[in-house]
Amino acid sequence: MERINMFLVKYAEIGTKGKNRYVFEEILCKRIRNRIKTLGEFDVRRDFGRIYVEARSDFDYDTCVDYLTKIFGITGICPVTVGEKEDYSFVSQAAIQHMQAAFDDYDFSFKVHCRRTDKTFPMNSMEIEAEIGHDLLEKYESEGLHVDVHDPDVMVEVEIRDKVYVYSKVLPGPGGLPVGTNGKAVSLLSGGIDSPVATYMIAKRGVEMHAVYYNSPPYTSQRALEKVQKLGTIVSQYAGPIALHVVNFTEIQLAIYDNCPHDELTIIMKRFMFRMAQDIARLEGADCLITGESIGQVSSQTMQSLGVIEDAVNIPVYRPVIGMDKQEIVDYSERIGTFETSIEPYEDCCTIFVAKHPVTKPKLEVIKRHEKKLEGIIEPLYEKALKEKQIVILK
Repeated sequence: MERINMFLVKYAEIGTKGKNRYVFEEILCKRIRNRIKTLGEFDVRRDFGRIYVEARSDFDYDTCVDYLTKIFGITGICPVTVGEKEDYSFVSQAAIQHMQAAFDDYDFSFKVHCRRTDKTFPMNSMEIEAEIGHDLLEKYESEGLHVDVHDPDVMVEVEIRDKVYVYSKVLPGPGGLPVGTNGKAVSLLSGGIDSPVATYMIAKRGVEMHAVYYNSPPYTSQRALEKVQKLGTIVSQYAGPIALHVVNFTEIQLAIYDNCPHDELTIIMKRFMFRMAQDIARLEGADCLITGESIGQVSSQTMQSLGVIEDAVNIPVYRPVIGMDKQEIVDYSERIGTFETSIEPYEDCCTIFVAKHPVTKPKLEVIKRHEKKLEGIIEPLYEKALKEKQIVILK
């Protein structure tokens, strides 16, 4: 069986970028190179509206496909057979080689579609389609191959460019835009179901992600931190490396617990979380915060609560799952592979310090008045937590 050593990368949204398209293509090529560089030697190149990934050494085909189909910006990859184009016999040979490499059996319908970018080639597109269709039938009809020009099972694509490129399968990718084309963001990442999905969704728009996790030892275990790191690593398969900022938040939480009304614990705690995430965003040159909040899901996610919490910062806060119900978020998490990790029974700091009867309609002026009780107490704790935070690169 012939070995396939090349992939054609398909994209969608990048194609609408007009004069800036090449910038997006170059960033996508860079992301591809970085993602697969450990698998072997590859040539990643742009060529007249196409991106090709060609192996120059032995490589693990299945792993390479898995990596490529998780890169944001790619809608699909096509395993390609490459041939010369001295005359039609070379084109036919490439088509036959491709069928041998791509399929184990031939009991399906097909149609040939040709694009002839090189107009000096002596046959036009329709003639090439007819001849290749004839040659493939002659070789494989006895094994079940048959033509269906209206609704074929397989479309055999032939492109006549600098060489002959033949492909017939599109292995779907995640779509979106290449990470690095739309700035940076800091995601408040917990061990739950929602925040990894929110992080994924914003990264899919081309945003480079940092994340912050608030650790509360000894009330939360090392396993809780490991769970969050695992979730971030799963998302990084799509988003690229994620810098996880681990902040020990216990002393701040205890100060809030000792000095503020218990029904307001979650609101005040999250206001300080947002403030610290904003400080981290400024340190890292990030433009916004990302959360997994969904309206009405818990007491701190009512419309009133969300407004009071967001008042603590002055940079944008984006909540991509804000209008999704829990089952929709669960479905999304299953699709991207985070769900099974999210439901592991290791609680984070928010669930540990939740009040029995939390306020659901907090008033901003009341919250601010109660926060004043923390003046002179929380500032050194806050600075200490920020200074002693650790950064773990997830990839």
